[in-house]
Parts: sequence; structure tokens; C-alpha cells
Amino acid sequence: MTGAEEPAPDVRAELRRAVTALASPGASGHGVTSDLSIDEALLLHSIGWEPVDLVCGVSVASVPAGVWSWGMGEIAVASDAQGLAFTGAVQRISEECRRVRGHGVVGVHVEVTVDRHHIDVELVGTAVRPVQGAEGGEVFVSDLSGRDFTLLHQAGWGPVGLAHGASFVYAPRRSAATSIRQTGANVELTNYTEAMYSARELAMERMQQTAITMRGTGIVEVKVTEGPMPFAGHAIGFSAWGTTVRLVADGHRYLQPRMVVPLDDAVVSFEAESLRG
Repeated sequence: MTGAEEPAPDVRAELRRAVTALASPGASGHGVTSDLSIDEALLLHSIGWEPVDLVCGVSVASVPAGVWSWGMGEIAVASDAQGLAFTGAVQRISEECRRVRGHGVVGVHVEVTVDRHHIDVELVGTAVRPVQGAEGGEVFVSDLSGRDFTLLHQAGWGPVGLAHGASFVYAPRRSAATSIRQTGANVELTNYTEAMYSARELAMERMQQTAITMRGTGIVEVKVTEGPMPFAGHAIGFSAWGTTVRLVADGHRYLQPRMVVPLDDAVVSFEAESLRG
């Protein structure tokens, strides 16, 4: 981009405006419930946004009996079940966001529980919206923190939605001869290694395809979980999710370094037994 650089923001003035906005009653007429920290709420107000309410989305998808038995390749039914549960949870948290008149959800905490007969997905985050109500559009769901959302917004980018991908793959059985030969030796278990790579590739591909469907440019803050199932050690699972983003301004804006002072009280932990003489 060309042209004169924008003047450096007056941090003190922005903080004063943020504190004043937090002390003023909201347009909704009720208090704000949020899991954002104090400095995250102040940063949101510095860019003209405000927290609205705590919202959640939950979905449970069933897994048919016998799915986790020994087999070969991907356990497609289980992969589809997690995708169904994740999509349902995102839809429900989006509906709650609309109900409280929010424009998006930030700081979403994702909890995925894989059981033998069902897969649970739970999402909890804070609905946010512009203070003046000038910006609208589709409701977005994001696991970005309040700080990261503020930086993204200042750079001219915006979150689009939460992308997700999952895959469960069987680790092939080892032959009896191979098991005997590997007993007591430090060797690579190639059947588990190959299963992990296969599950990862499928999950990442599905997450990327979800982002493309959202017309996003990329995915940030990606988190993954992987490993064998506690109830089926021969099956490997891999899940990945992150926030899809795209450029919403005319061009990328380069940010100047800023000092942010945390306003949260430090928690000092100690052993109660240390008080004894």
C-alpha cells in the first residue's frame, strides 16, 4: 500500500474511552456475562466492539455398535459422527449469538469427547458486536482470544468461521511372526505410524476444505488432538480445528508495536503446609 502512514494511536485516550464504555449501561439494558479477561474487554472497546453474553453450543452424535472392531483403513462412520457433532455445535452457538444480537463469537473453548457409542462436542465463547452496530453480516464463530481478534481487526482481516476436520483410522494387526520378533526390542511400530499419518492427512484435508467452502484465505490458531482411543487401542484418531480468516479491508494494514499492560490480578499459589512452623 502507498500513501502517508496513519498516526500512532493515543493509547491513554483509547483506554479512557474503553473504561467509560464499560461503565456505561449497554443498549440491551442488562449486564454483560463474559469469559474474556479485563484487558481483552478493554481492547475490544478500543476498536469499537463490546462483549454481549456468554453463549454455548452442544451436539452429541451416535456411533453405531461394532464400529470399533478390528478392520482396515478409515473408520468412516466415526469420522462422519464427529463432523456431524461439530457442525451441530457450531450451528447452535451461532443461533445463541444471534439471539443475544451478537455479530460473532470469540474465545471459543472446544471440548471433544469420543466415546464408544457417541461423540460429544461442546463450544463455549463470548458473543461480541460493534458498539455502534455499523458492522453486520454473517455471524462468525472463532477460537481467537480477544487480543488476537483485536490485532486481526486492526490489520484489516476478519474471522469467518470455525473450520474442523477429523479422521479415525485402524492400525493394522501385526502378524504373529512380527509380534514375536519385535518382543523385547526397541523398534518402530510402523502400523501405528502409518495409521497416524493417514488420519492426520484426512483430517487436515477436511479442515482445509471447510475453510475453502467458507471462502476463507487461511486458518489460524489451529489446535489438534491425536492418539489411540482408550477403549480401542488399535484405532488412531486425529482432530484439527481453527479459525478461518480472510481480508475484509481494501488491503492489509501493517501494525506498529504497541505496549499493552495486563489489568488482571496475578494469582499467587502456595502450599498451605508451608505455613506450619
